[in-house]
Amino acid sequence: MNSVDGVWLSIIDYSQYKNTSISTIRRHIKNNILKYKEENGKYLIYISSPEKVKMKEEGEILKLRFAIEELKAELKRLKEENNEFKMLVDLYENQNSNKLINEEELVPELPTQDL
Repeated sequence: MNSVDGVWLSIIDYSQYKNTSISTIRRHIKNNILKYKEENGKYLIYISSPEKVKMKEEGEILKLRFAIEELKAELKRLKEENNEFKMLVDLYENQNSNKLINEEELVPELPTQDL
């Protein structure tokens, strides 16, 4: 295996790439299951084919773009729903204010007696 053809990933990147926990990766390093090296106190794990890493990253980007589009659609739906609620509140408040005005018109003024 030629290390020039591969890529060295951090533990975090490797855990995302393999969808495994960091503790499992550390256990594999401790048991020499993975090809690794230590640089500046950090472990790097070797991946033989960078194309797989690139494909995985592109897949993640597509997932994130899809999630963004879903969130945009949800935001639009919630804004529309919020506008509908605002309209209903305005209608309700206008009806209540008109009702109060009409009730005030129905109540006659009490006559005052001068003593």
